[in-house]
Amino acid sequence: MTFDCHDIQAMTRFWAVALNYCLQPPPEGFASWLEFAVAQGIPKELWHGAVIDPAGLGPRLFFQPVPEGKTAKNRVHLDINVTEGAESKADGRLLALAHVDRCVEAGATLVGVFDGHDGWHISMLDPEGNEFCIQ
Repeated sequence: MTFDCHDIQAMTRFWAVALNYCLQPPPEGFASWLEFAVAQGIPKELWHGAVIDPAGLGPRLFFQPVPEGKTAKNRVHLDINVTEGAESKADGRLLALAHVDRCVEAGATLVGVFDGHDGWHISMLDPEGNEFCIQ
């Protein structure tokens, strides 16, 4: 899954928190992606980043630089389910709200809490304004 963005470090740090992922380790023999990029002669404007599921189950998220900003609503957004396994709806909501707090600390913006005919979810924006939901 690929994200266009401006601030790769902010976005990789944020999505690692939001998904309980980790930053993708650099290639063997390099202490960091910066060291790798410099050694390969990759221009700074082409540096990228990625986060991965430490359990190896979820998709890799790749972040690439683009010059333009976000101009419209996402065509796709992620729904992050943190309530699976909760013993009750109330426990699930507490888990979701705790995750919202972690995401806000990492740079997200809370849009609103929605409780409607299609269920309960929390709508949010990542640090660059991309919509996502927590449920």
